[in-house]
Amino acid sequence: MIFTATADGWLDLGGRRVRCAVGKAGVKPAADKREGDLASPAGVWPIRRVLYRPDRGPPPKTALPVEALAPDDGWCDAPDDADYNRPIKLPHPASFEKMWRDDGLYDLVVVLGHNDDPPKPHMGSCIFLHLAREGYAPTEGCVAVTRADLEDLLAAAGPGDAVEIREG
Repeated sequence: MIFTATADGWLDLGGRRVRCAVGKAGVKPAADKREGDLASPAGVWPIRRVLYRPDRGPPPKTALPVEALAPDDGWCDAPDDADYNRPIKLPHPASFEKMWRDDGLYDLVVVLGHNDDPPKPHMGSCIFLHLAREGYAPTEGCVAVTRADLEDLLAAAGPGDAVEIREG
């Protein structure tokens, strides 16, 4: 199954459309995506795995691989680092995004297979499907939905499924 997110803020959950947030700079072709450009990359991105904060709820019901986050988990976003666009343990000498966040956005995270096989420097990192801010405020390049909608997607998803991000 392919779950489709569109630049105008909708995600298809297999017959049901729900609100979503995309990057502050909108959606752009993946070939034009650059680290820090605040755009969501257009394309079909395989779902790699699901991460969750065990202190904020049980693991989601899904057929996908699920891993619990720990307070020292991060994701490298430094294009010139050997760990670029890979999970890391903190502390880390290069730039990174903390996965154990106080704001709750990463309490439930779907890791998407954008620029990861292998990562190409400067082409974008940390492209996730995660929990939305209040009012669906734009993201830094991810797709974001409510927890209930993300749990519905995860319940329907299985190995081999993907998230498509579409322009226009």
